[in-house]
Amino acid sequence: MRSEIKTAIVSGIIIIAAVAGIASYFMSLEKPRVSENENLAVLGENKSKIPSDESRYPQVADLTGIANYINTTPDDLKSAMKDKVVLYDFWTYSCINCIRTFPYLNEWNEKYSNKGLLIVGIHSPEFEFEKDVNNVKMAVEKYGLKYPIVLDNDHGTWQAFGNLYWPAEYITDSFGHIRHTHFGEGEYDKTEKVIQQLLDERATRFGLNVSAEENLVNIKEHQFTNEQTPELYFGYDFAQGRDFIGNSEGFQPEKIVNYSLPSNLQRDHFYLYGQWKNLQDRMQAISGNGKIVLPYSAKDAHIVATGPDVDIQILLDGKTIKSDDSGQDTKNGLVHISEHRLYNIVSSAQPSSHTLTILSHPGFQIYTFTFG
Repeated sequence: MRSEIKTAIVSGIIIIAAVAGIASYFMSLEKPRVSENENLAVLGENKSKIPSDESRYPQVADLTGIANYINTTPDDLKSAMKDKVVLYDFWTYSCINCIRTFPYLNEWNEKYSNKGLLIVGIHSPEFEFEKDVNNVKMAVEKYGLKYPIVLDNDHGTWQAFGNLYWPAEYITDSFGHIRHTHFGEGEYDKTEKVIQQLLDERATRFGLNVSAEENLVNIKEHQFTNEQTPELYFGYDFAQGRDFIGNSEGFQPEKIVNYSLPSNLQRDHFYLYGQWKNLQDRMQAISGNGKIVLPYSAKDAHIVATGPDVDIQILLDGKTIKSDDSGQDTKNGLVHISEHRLYNIVSSAQPSSHTLTILSHPGFQIYTFTFG
């Protein structure tokens, strides 16, 4: 074949390809943008497609390294999660901040579970005793949690989510995209409005004649004060960076220390008296005359503790605590300690400043003070 003919053919092919490419480009410019609702309607017919404006949200991580299941089984949970709006709640049962969210979670579960919401409680323990499934089951029963609970004992799911907080809420749409996060207590109205919005989107996606109610759960929210004492840890590992022991003896890992009280006590610091064993996550009373003294400011005071069926005595400002200031677990000035859990020892009518004293017994073990 002559060279000029080859050149003509090659040139023709290049021109045709160029024209086709330009035409394809301009045709793509003429395509209209698809609205979110239109995308949802299309996905009702073809679920394999992900709408472009939804895909900008991150996909939720899988539940990873789950040790146990409560109120569900692995297969049942996998089936229940399909095409649902899912609220993932990270919690641990001795955390007062988590406990104060339970009334809202229970109400949302009751109100929206038949409209496409699934709540999954992810129990990620802070302390070793919180890994015991029987302890968690007791807490689930005590607080009336009816939704599925998974035990994330090795924090595999915690790490997969990149979570850092108790409590923490991650809410996904029915495609599994994370659409809302909230850390800590509060903003319950905002969270519920997100739930309603995502349930309405789900109804549109599947062509369901269901709409979420506009009314919001009406529960009195806990009120924090600026002067509230922070959480105080007794374990030498847990107190790093938040050391609030007031004794000059300080923390002495794995040792039994004979503590003495200084003449001046600083607010928001705890002081030990008597012999106490320093453990990684707690202190254990050794001597029979052990006590803890704490100047604090709050409405409620709680301890995370355990012991071999011992009674501890509670003093407020040097006197046996009165019924008006007694917490739910304080009866006639005494708190019976047996299970590993949170004990409410003080509950005053208003936030105020006091000096709290705990008279302990050998074997009594304390992990934290928490306040509200």
